[in-house]
Amino acid sequence: MKNFIVIILVLFLSISCKKELVKQPAKLIEKEKMVDIMYDLSILEAMRYQKPLSLDSIDSDATKFILKKYKVDSLQFAQNNMYYASDYENYAAMFAQVNKRIAVNQRAADSLAKIDEKKAAKKNKNKPKESKEASKDSVKKTIPKINIDSIKMAQRKHRRNL
Repeated sequence: MKNFIVIILVLFLSISCKKELVKQPAKLIEKEKMVDIMYDLSILEAMRYQKPLSLDSIDSDATKFILKKYKVDSLQFAQNNMYYASDYENYAAMFAQVNKRIAVNQRAADSLAKIDEKKAAKKNKNKPKESKEASKDSVKKTIPKINIDSIKMAQRKHRRNL
């Protein structure tokens, strides 16, 4: 009798674990489109964190901008995000795709930055030395040399007038 109760209990627990916690939304966003949305939101959040003034060109909230781009409203996105988040392995795989795309784009941006640095170094190397020296002289001419402290000078003038 005890074995029978244990078997029923195990079957009951295994069946109850397969129940979906969050129901599938009426307007389900495909996985690939959801990954694209998550990627764009990640990029915009990074931009907002690194350079907050760079998002001034977007009139409204960055999230609204992205959702409008993909023709998704905020409620639909929230429901779909909750649905996909209820399946941890699937959601982790989606974020892995997002991270992979970010890494690829970061490597491409880094290589473009290195190319720009090399071009700038070549331009500086090929400039004639006279222009460099002239620019140094012009900077020196504009900087006034102050040998005497202005307070001491004011005190001396005050003493002379007495």
